[in-house]
Amino acid sequence: MKFGILTTVLAVLGLTANAQTAKKNETIVLVHGAWADASAWHGVTPLLQAKGYEVIEVNLPGHGKDETSFGAITFQSYVDAVKQAIGAKKNIILVGHSMGGLVISQTAEAIPGQIKELVFVSAFLPRNGESLLSLAKQDPDSHIGKYLTIDEKNGSAVIAKEGIAEVFALDAPAGVQQYLAANTKPEPLAPLATPVSLTESNFGKVKKVYIYTTLDNAVSFNAQKAMVKNTAVSKAYTIASSHTPFIASAAILAEDILKSVK
Repeated sequence: MKFGILTTVLAVLGLTANAQTAKKNETIVLVHGAWADASAWHGVTPLLQAKGYEVIEVNLPGHGKDETSFGAITFQSYVDAVKQAIGAKKNIILVGHSMGGLVISQTAEAIPGQIKELVFVSAFLPRNGESLLSLAKQDPDSHIGKYLTIDEKNGSAVIAKEGIAEVFALDAPAGVQQYLAANTKPEPLAPLATPVSLTESNFGKVKKVYIYTTLDNAVSFNAQKAMVKNTAVSKAYTIASSHTPFIASAAILAEDILKSVK
């Protein structure tokens, strides 16, 4: 989904902040989910920056303004994009939304020494060998299926426009829902079917936090709880939100991310 309009909307609602405090020694790296781009975080980023954190919004290949051919995009492409954004930095709080949960998991497997903790926001929390598609098949409460079309010729997955608000943003303002329906782009297909490769010695040792979204029609609350039950999570927070808490609940989401690192 394309969320650039949300910066203005959230500012009107008083959910952004500009004041800077003393710089922290951790960096917060934000990874968006499927059918989204880095602008999803525009309402949350200034709230985190106001507390003194350096914040990096990662835009995955094939999303937003990036025009990488879908045929050239793999799941590893996503992981490489996150690793490139992190560079040599350490003490990383790596936050993933939705599909981004798989991406941050595989990134932590690759560079565990640089990651302070993983924060999963209404995200897929995989075990070794699981993919987004394999996890989605275990979620009968998700509404994605009835609006999803797989375009194998173009290597993409498409959500019907009439289902965008219901699936992703049921609690968003009507104007934002209309914008999302008009601007959501197809999603590269190959990464969705790629299983993660995780070990207890790397991914298993990184601290994990989960932020539940109880009104979620994309990754259902029941599915979220099942995934957390299967993987050790040190802290959990709950937001009464749709799948996109960075829209209507940006301030609460930022507060939960900040609480997770204390």
